Amino acid sequence: MFKNRAIDGKNNLCGEKIFILRKNANPKMSQRILAEKCQLLGIDLDKNAIQRIESGQRFVTDIEIVCLCKIFKISVDELLS
Repeated sequence: MFKNRAIDGKNNLCGEKIFILRKNANPKMSQRILAEKCQLLGIDLDKNAIQRIESGQRFVTDIEIVCLCKIFKISVDELLS
């Protein structure tokens, strides 16, 4: 039976990387600020969605991945590696 989860049981591959990028931003970026930046780019995410993405509880769409890459100024390959 196929399952749509990573080997570690999480629903995405990029949540931990998003957490690290957000914490290493200068100045540090809160989940609320990251959600607001996404909303400015037309992606409807709130603070709770960011928290669930970072903890691996939520799937991330390709559109959201592209948005997050724009915010952090990285490539999709960097985010998913």
